[in-house]
Amino acid sequence: MTSDEEDAPSPEEILRVIQEQRVATVRWLRGDPLLLYAPWGVAWLLGYTALFLHYGLDGHPYAPISLSQALGVLMGAQIVAGAVSAFEIARMSGGVRGHQSARGTMYGYGWLAGMLLMIIIGVRLSMILPPGEAALLWGGGTLMVVAVMYMAGGAIWLNWEMFFIGAWVAAVDAVGVLMGVGWFLLLTAVLLGGGFIAIGLWLRRRR
Repeated sequence: MTSDEEDAPSPEEILRVIQEQRVATVRWLRGDPLLLYAPWGVAWLLGYTALFLHYGLDGHPYAPISLSQALGVLMGAQIVAGAVSAFEIARMSGGVRGHQSARGTMYGYGWLAGMLLMIIIGVRLSMILPPGEAALLWGGGTLMVVAVMYMAGGAIWLNWEMFFIGAWVAAVDAVGVLMGVGWFLLLTAVLLGGGFIAIGLWLRRRR
């Protein structure tokens, strides 16, 4: 046996390297869950807590924080969360081509269309609703889009974690809407805000 033959990797070593590369590729394509989920968790925890402090549990606005201040906290936090997530998604998509890239592009346009439609509905209907019901329309409708898009993304990429996260958002949204604006804001802040932070940390630890 020559020295080259002795130095050649065994079939087991080759399979191990292939498996390691496959796992690394999957991790790359799925991105860092901490950057994909935790920023939105922080944004919702801060923003919906601020709105809860404005409306209270009974849904009647009172003094601790004004509506404009609460909305400023929510929108500012969501802008930061969106920027962090967009950076991570762009990094994930950098080496993706072909059908996978087209699928991701169409999915992104789906998010845009859903949110634009929600804005149109919200602007049109909130003018004829009491403040608390208008807040419920905006919050519940927005989370409905989030839930449906997460579940659709899970189906597209056969990602059960993403699908169940969407189902969880839908369940919290439904219960909150049925219970009224005060409970909706509280449940969203705690169960979705805190929940997304916990999901990001848990999925990051599992990698």
